[in-house]
Amino acid sequence: MKLERMMAITILLLNRKRVQAQELADRMEVSLRTIYRDLESLNLAGIPIVSYTGAEGGYEIMDSFRLDRQMLSFDELVALSTALRGLQSTQVLDQSNMDRLLNKVGALISQTEQGRFTEREQVLVDFTPWRNSDTERIKYASLQQAIHANKLIQFSYTDGQGSESERTIEPMGLVLKRYAWYLHGYCLSREDYRIFKLSRISNLQMLAESYNRRTVTLNELNERMGIPPAISKQTFDLVLQFADEAKVAAVDYFDESTIEKLPDGSLLVRTTLPNEKWLIGFLLRYKTSIRVLEPAHIAAEVRRTALKIAAMYPDADPIDVDSLQNH
Repeated sequence: MKLERMMAITILLLNRKRVQAQELADRMEVSLRTIYRDLESLNLAGIPIVSYTGAEGGYEIMDSFRLDRQMLSFDELVALSTALRGLQSTQVLDQSNMDRLLNKVGALISQTEQGRFTEREQVLVDFTPWRNSDTERIKYASLQQAIHANKLIQFSYTDGQGSESERTIEPMGLVLKRYAWYLHGYCLSREDYRIFKLSRISNLQMLAESYNRRTVTLNELNERMGIPPAISKQTFDLVLQFADEAKVAAVDYFDESTIEKLPDGSLLVRTTLPNEKWLIGFLLRYKTSIRVLEPAHIAAEVRRTALKIAAMYPDADPIDVDSLQNH
């Protein structure tokens, strides 16, 4: 137990600039006296821990210290390799840098472990984006360059309602959410932090003007903007019936606990979905394989939208409904 505790203390100190003894005691669930003995033992073992007094005092490890290979277990190296390959699949980070990093991780594995390493690679994380053109990669590279150089950027942006605007942004960082990339940044015209979907950004330019990076971290911004306000405020409770031929779509999208199988093979889904404007398009994607049972106003809006679509093609040939359902 003491060895595990000392390992935990070392890793915590490596990931934090300075930690107070009381926090270490609370985290390890031991007394302050035990923590002091552990810190002394770590120093004697060659780990350079420095103490500071005063209100901002505490313990930290000298900046020059790093862990060596022996601190990582074989299973941890496998997990690290899997995570890096998933990150590599985004194709946003520089490919040559990712290749070198993976080679370095591979070099930490002994020759006798290589066979086991291949056998243990049982999980593949693939974040390959749906949009994967040279234009998109150039956009990623330009944004990363601006972020690293603390340069303002300017672009045209189309929001979720279709409104277009010109933005000047202090770029903070990129985040991947459900196969789509987003940019976090401080918008100078809105005087607040905003998040932008990269696919809606056009005419991107990096300006010569620099900016001082704000103290908020990318993780803090991502937590703050995790749920768009429009979605969090407006939701609808729905009862949907999926025809038998559409049951795969139902089980892929909805949680098993919300699905009830009916005697005729169709599926009844009771769920809550956000944002009516988005919702109608989502329901129409299933064409005639889905029926909205509740609420009535959503069913009526689906019907109105379908009739508007039909009115756009007055001279089209009559529709073969059976053929439509099979597609």
